[in-house]
Amino acid sequence: MKYRKTTDEESALILEEGEGYTLEFKRDINSDLPKELVAFANASGGRILIGVNDQNQVVGCDLSNKRLAQMEDMAAACDPPVPIGLEKLTKQNIVIIHVPESANRPHRCTKGFYLRNGTISQKMSTANIVDFIQAEGKVRFDEQLRMDLDWREVLDTDRLNHFLELARISPVSDATNMLFNLGAGDYQNNTFYLNHTGVLFFAKEPTQRMFHVSVICALFKGTHKAYILDRKELKGNLLENVEDTLLFLKKHLQLRWEITSQSTQRKEILELPEVALREAVVNAVCHRDYLEKGAQVMVEIFDDRVEIYNPGGLPKGLPADEFGKRSVCRNPLIASLLLRCNYIEKMGTGIERIGAALKEEHCPAVKIRFNTMFILEFPRPTYLTPVTSGKETSGKTSGKTSGKILELVETNQSITIPELSEAIGVTPRSIERNLKNLQTQGRIRRVGPAKGGRWEIVNDK
Repeated sequence: MKYRKTTDEESALILEEGEGYTLEFKRDINSDLPKELVAFANASGGRILIGVNDQNQVVGCDLSNKRLAQMEDMAAACDPPVPIGLEKLTKQNIVIIHVPESANRPHRCTKGFYLRNGTISQKMSTANIVDFIQAEGKVRFDEQLRMDLDWREVLDTDRLNHFLELARISPVSDATNMLFNLGAGDYQNNTFYLNHTGVLFFAKEPTQRMFHVSVICALFKGTHKAYILDRKELKGNLLENVEDTLLFLKKHLQLRWEITSQSTQRKEILELPEVALREAVVNAVCHRDYLEKGAQVMVEIFDDRVEIYNPGGLPKGLPADEFGKRSVCRNPLIASLLLRCNYIEKMGTGIERIGAALKEEHCPAVKIRFNTMFILEFPRPTYLTPVTSGKETSGKTSGKTSGKILELVETNQSITIPELSEAIGVTPRSIERNLKNLQTQGRIRRVGPAKGGRWEIVNDK
């Protein structure tokens, strides 16, 4: 098979970048090699470097014809056989196995069917992998080349350098090789073009060329969409849209401040944990169906909830009963770059991290829905619901707790939240909810700053 030769400069760059969606390192060939071969062939193709350990260090390998023949035999033994190209880098004592995306997918080895997912090769059932390839794998948005664009004109070097800094990759003079190895573009007739992934991450104006990739943030009054209080359309690159979405959420969600006994500095705490919201936003921009141009990623804030949703439900090949147990990626190149710059910690763990973060902060569990859209709904702990008296109170507020707070404040106006928590025997978060509700009901007010201020009981006249 034909493949593009690897230069010495490019091989050094590959080693620094490390493993990714289209790149695997192996110290030597072993029984796992067929698994990697079929995983790449069933996905977008890739390269396997033999003679490199997991720490990106060259350890060298046997370059004899006998050893190369073993690699070819392993590829031929797959069903159907996986076409490969072998390239020897004699200076480094490395063999590169080039595996193209196969037109005869799906392939299997003796251990089963595998698909490349992030930096791992994931085992799948026959039905799952066939469903995925038929529905999602034939036309992948993130791999489509933008042959209408001159990459030199549209490339934003500041955005590229920022990404390289996050990924801890040294900038090089040859941007073409850098972008190619990151999976942000490819060659067609010996000419390099950015793909959609490259445009989303590194172009000067990504949304001007693809209007539907922007993120819409909105704040509504009440629990319905009748009245919009604030709305913002984010048109930056993919990473900037994630960060700007978090700024919008932090601007409109409630904050509390906590002073620990070990520090005199205030700690700002959002009513919903930032790590959970970040995971949800990253999940939305990473896994949305970009081929659906009639909808966008939406982040909506209501009095009682936050909803973050994206076009496209679960990818084909991922049954609903296996959601959360394993992942199938609709946009693997986008996911790979998010993984490289640490916006994704590990493939398939986002929902688990959201659940763990909410549980740690004693927040309600996230509600997950999917059909043609994938929706994460976060109930807001600070939501106020009407009661029979005509006033508002929290759904989790205890009248007994509120009464004790009023008694303690009456005797000590400077009492702190930790002191109230210890005296009453409830969590600081519960104290904060009750104080919030007492303030809303007009029964108590705060005088002065958070630190050094005091509480005052409001007496009805």
